[in-house]
Amino acid sequence: MVSDELRAKIDEVKRKFVGMVSEPTVLEVERGAIKRFAQAVDDLNPLWIDEEYAKKTKYGGVISIPGFFGWPVKPGPMFGAGPMAALLEELSKIGFPNLLDGGIEYEFFIPVRPGDVLVSSTKVADIYERVGRAGVSLFGVMETTYTNQNGDVVAKSRSTLICRP
Repeated sequence: MVSDELRAKIDEVKRKFVGMVSEPTVLEVERGAIKRFAQAVDDLNPLWIDEEYAKKTKYGGVISIPGFFGWPVKPGPMFGAGPMAALLEELSKIGFPNLLDGGIEYEFFIPVRPGDVLVSSTKVADIYERVGRAGVSLFGVMETTYTNQNGDVVAKSRSTLICRP
């Protein structure tokens, strides 16, 4: 059961943050970085690392391993700054300082290729609570959209953050 006082605080956080969007982050996708990432996660599919093989596929060349969107051109406001950090600070203030990763889901639309320049921005899509055996937990749902230099949406992700007392 959520007390009236806590309900009012949660509702205020929802009003303040749901719909808020982070500053965009520019990401560059480089062939060598795709290969290093694939090696790091031990996924040596030749589609990610072998140009000669990839040329013979329907993609016509190397594509990025799903989930790798390149590296930021300059450090941007991820969870360390901007609205996401402000949200986490606010949740901590109302009694939910402990953060757990609740997972991430991806939806892919078109392949990311070497040379692409992507822009990502993250929106606070939802904040909701659940009451379980351990008490109240707050869930923050963040939606990130990745758009390439042509304006095409290449992917979307949906991350869940679990905040606990």
